[in-house]
Amino acid sequence: MNTLFPRWLLDLERLLPIRSQFVISGNIRDSVLVPLAGRPALVPLLRASWEQLQRQGYRCLLVYDPCDGVRVYPDDAAHRELAERLFDLKLASGSQMISLESLGKLMQAVSSTREIRCALLIDFASRLARQPDHLNENEQRFFVAAEKLSLTAAPIVPRPPAPEENAPAAPGKPLFNPVLWLLNRPQDLPSWLTLDSERVASLTVGRPDYETRQAAARQLAPLFAGHAEASEAAREQFIKSFANGTEGMGLTALADITELANHQQLGLTAIDDAVRCYKVGALDNPWRKDYLRQRIRDAGSFIEQRVKGQPQAVVKALDILKRSVMNLTGAQARSGGSRPRGVLFFAGPTGVGKTELAKTLTELVFGDERAYIRFDMSEFAEEHTGARLLGAPPGYIGFDAGGELTNAVREKPFSVVLFDEIEKAHPRILDKFLQILEDGRLTDGRGDTAWFSETILIFTSNLGIYVEDEHGRRQQNVRPDDPYEVVEERVRGAIGDYFKYRLARPEILNRIGDNIVVFNFIAAEVGKQILAGMLNNVARRLREEFKLQLALSQAAQEALVKRCLTDLSNGGRGIGNRLEADFINPLSRALFLEDLSGHQRVTVTALSETDKVVHLELALS
Repeated sequence: MNTLFPRWLLDLERLLPIRSQFVISGNIRDSVLVPLAGRPALVPLLRASWEQLQRQGYRCLLVYDPCDGVRVYPDDAAHRELAERLFDLKLASGSQMISLESLGKLMQAVSSTREIRCALLIDFASRLARQPDHLNENEQRFFVAAEKLSLTAAPIVPRPPAPEENAPAAPGKPLFNPVLWLLNRPQDLPSWLTLDSERVASLTVGRPDYETRQAAARQLAPLFAGHAEASEAAREQFIKSFANGTEGMGLTALADITELANHQQLGLTAIDDAVRCYKVGALDNPWRKDYLRQRIRDAGSFIEQRVKGQPQAVVKALDILKRSVMNLTGAQARSGGSRPRGVLFFAGPTGVGKTELAKTLTELVFGDERAYIRFDMSEFAEEHTGARLLGAPPGYIGFDAGGELTNAVREKPFSVVLFDEIEKAHPRILDKFLQILEDGRLTDGRGDTAWFSETILIFTSNLGIYVEDEHGRRQQNVRPDDPYEVVEERVRGAIGDYFKYRLARPEILNRIGDNIVVFNFIAAEVGKQILAGMLNNVARRLREEFKLQLALSQAAQEALVKRCLTDLSNGGRGIGNRLEADFINPLSRALFLEDLSGHQRVTVTALSETDKVVHLELALS
């Protein structure tokens, strides 16, 4: 039966003969799975502690907290009477407020009584001192007394009860009457209390492992609709899905999911929906929409309208997107249910459509480009900026505001999250992505968890286009006239070298896996398509603003193509920059001087340049 107890409770039992005080920290507000009446049950930590102490012959557990004072557990007449008689307490109303000085005396009385085995549990001990390393006089006296007591207390063997007491005899081995401190964090007590006393043991209550969550799921399964009619195979699948989907959660979360499922009328077969509803607060799942598969099946032409000349990148991105829709991301792992839906690493020259493809995928999946969340990672080049992205650590200024990333994902759990130019972020910030990529979650300084299990993460990078030679000089690694196969091989190699050798973080590359999508340089024919699309945008703006139709003569078109497509190394963005400088600016200058009233059409007949200033010849009609 001991195997059903969590480790910290087994350690408590093992150390009672040699330790007088226990500092219990970590996941202390979670439920605990312990055997009751021969079967596992989910109970609060206080109940679990009492059950373990009872097994060792303890008959009284006093509980103190700064809000309600001291009380007895279990709170019944027999235990209240026993505590009042032994420790001169007045518990008729259920509890008694006492000062810190009186609490110190009660600790002494509990530790030294030899009539029965008893224990004192100090709950919310994190709130006893405002600043553990800067104590006031009363706090200093109290904690010094606690340290002294830990060293001077002795294990006891209670005297046999008198016949009229009608009480069971305690086991004969010597055990301490312990003081148990319940803390959020070990550092909430003065550090010297645990460091300078070997009689104070530190116990950590960890998050439940897979087997514990599985056992808890088995206990909660009968509460789900459809359990009685389900086959044994369906019940086992439910238990497996429940345990996998709640990785990183506490047992209280499993109980809450069960309650949520009942309110939302989600039965045994809808456990994945119940878990997702708990994580992201939304029952509606865009990934399961009937139209999504058809939309992705026909996505080729839709994407090509916005992202020109990148057929290999589009095919690779759609393959990963299809895997995400089928919920097969991380399917090779035992537990991958909380990982992001998809991870893409877009690499290639600047201005070739990496960001545009991210926006296009957002609209494709979620039907709304506003579901796209972008972070320019050049803003996070310094280590301290990680607090802005991910939230400051607890206790630091601004920790209660959360992080920009965690807040954004909690607000839009179904979204595409773009990390632009990821190589410009500080390496320490990149380390945080390990947890996101592996566990699909991130906890900020407020203790709030953001779940990335319904997001697509996209990283963009210009790595591999330029590399440094042995002298540290920047040189071009790939060129526009290189075949795509050469560009892909060299860019992938440079990305691998960057993460493995320069950052010394190959584990990040390992989490990204084969999801690197390499974009090619813009070819001349593709450049003409991009230019035509941009000119259409200019024409549309003129229609909207001035009710004017835009036309270009053949000579003007040829001159504009020559100017905008001379250098394609900066991709579509470079074409846009040349178009703005050599066409939009001169067009604005020329139209500014004209009276446009009564005109319906403007024709650009020629482009000329004087003293490096481009001029347009216009005809209004």
